Amino acid sequence: MTASLEGLRIADFSRVLAGPYATMLLADLGAEVVKVERPGAGDETRSWRPPVDAGGTSTYFLGVNRNKRSVALDLATDEGRERARALIADSDVVVENFRPGTMRRLGLGAEELLAEHPRLVHCSITGFGPDTGGGLPGYDLLVQAVGGLMSVTGEPDGPPVKAGVALVDVITGLHASLGILAALRHRDRTGEGQLVEVSLLGSLLSALVNQASGYVAGGVVPGRLGNAHPSIAPYETFDTADRPLALAVGNDRQFAALTALLGRPELADDERFRTNPDRVAHRAELRALLEKELGRQTADHWAVVLPAAGVPAGPVNGIDEAFAYARRLGLAAEVDAGGVRQVAHPVRLSATPAEYRLPPPELGEHTAEIFPV
Repeated sequence: MTASLEGLRIADFSRVLAGPYATMLLADLGAEVVKVERPGAGDETRSWRPPVDAGGTSTYFLGVNRNKRSVALDLATDEGRERARALIADSDVVVENFRPGTMRRLGLGAEELLAEHPRLVHCSITGFGPDTGGGLPGYDLLVQAVGGLMSVTGEPDGPPVKAGVALVDVITGLHASLGILAALRHRDRTGEGQLVEVSLLGSLLSALVNQASGYVAGGVVPGRLGNAHPSIAPYETFDTADRPLALAVGNDRQFAALTALLGRPELADDERFRTNPDRVAHRAELRALLEKELGRQTADHWAVVLPAAGVPAGPVNGIDEAFAYARRLGLAAEVDAGGVRQVAHPVRLSATPAEYRLPPPELGEHTAEIFPV
């Protein structure tokens, strides 16, 4: 079986999360990825621990670096840069997330490389764009702060809160992989490579979707609503007899089914709750009424009976419970990559599925193989 991206070679100069996540997704689909790391230190996430696996390796690093080979190159030296240029000359794609201007100072800037290799796709990932970026490094926490995500995350009377994972990095990695594939499709048709630029800030603003659109198109600056939704109700978490339950009622039919099951069918005809805009306007009153009824049973009880009646609902699971839930659904959420337990690739392809060929590499493990003396 031929993998979707078999024959594609990526020179990966990226570190931490957005770039490595993008290149791992492409590697899972068959691309050969050569990860370029600093001698002696390597990718910063190698030292981001705990947690670690049984062998003491950072699970952060393991999570985004399978199916890659690692070479250790000191780009501050002539030899390191010469080897980097040789690697690039034999590659289809370059991915880097250095601070703006760094690759240019090393003689590896996109303009120079594209002039030498017209078929090359050069993907540059920055925090805040190709210029100075306000002098800020592209750390996910900073982008969540200055990019507005924290302003809409958290309880209304509490402080701004970041998402529980580096969500902006992940979204940026997805955008980077999309841009790379689009550029490769263009190259297939024309033979021309190009520069692909992705920023964490730009990715976040796009990913704010309805919140950003509310501001851009409607002039509304949103605030924090906890787990509630600015445009849908009831669409949040509710206390039950034992733990929180998420209710995602997206239309009037579902609301009528909910109220009937709770023994309060009259609420569906109440002028305060008849339509979704009505329910949004009277969210606090509705919440109190629903929570009183939901408190009579456990979250697990409601997670069975509500969906059976066509009402989207589920408990607030821990990570362990989430994986157990995926297994019950028959979703292959965990895989083995060369003896290392990993989270599965999220895209299922019927003809060319993701492959797990190599475990995450040791620092410089493949330097001699790729650059034989």
